[in-house]
Amino acid sequence: MIERWMTLALREAEKAFEKNEAPVGAVVLDSSGIVVGRGFNQMETLNDATAHAEMIALTAAMATMRSKYLQDCTLVVTLEPCPMCAGAIVLAKVGRVVFGSYDAKMGAAGTLFNLLDSPKLNHRAEVIGGVMEEKTTALLKEFFAKVRYERNLHRNGER
Repeated sequence: MIERWMTLALREAEKAFEKNEAPVGAVVLDSSGIVVGRGFNQMETLNDATAHAEMIALTAAMATMRSKYLQDCTLVVTLEPCPMCAGAIVLAKVGRVVFGSYDAKMGAAGTLFNLLDSPKLNHRAEVIGGVMEEKTTALLKEFFAKVRYERNLHRNGER
């Protein structure tokens, strides 16, 4: 079941990849496993540093559920949430977070910080990391290799 959900998040990440965005995708599922929100990174498209996949998916889910709280929902995202997204997850009281790749530079669900299980905050979410990690990481690596290649072409005047 969790892998099926991650496959849906990967489809969102692929949409980001196609739009030249960092390929991160997210879906929010209600307690019966129905998708109530989805999103993919749109930081470049919207020129908005907060347009992360999780933020877009959470906003869509809250609109669908007609509630600012998603305590019975699961957020599935291809990359470990950053501090901003983890804060939004806590504020929305999301019940469970499932992610694919660990983020050594910004991970706030256990790698660098653990905001989703902090006793200092008013909500804790269940966290499951590393789901389909090989696939989620491969997509990220492919994207950043493409970015580096294009940057080198541009530097060398080949564009």
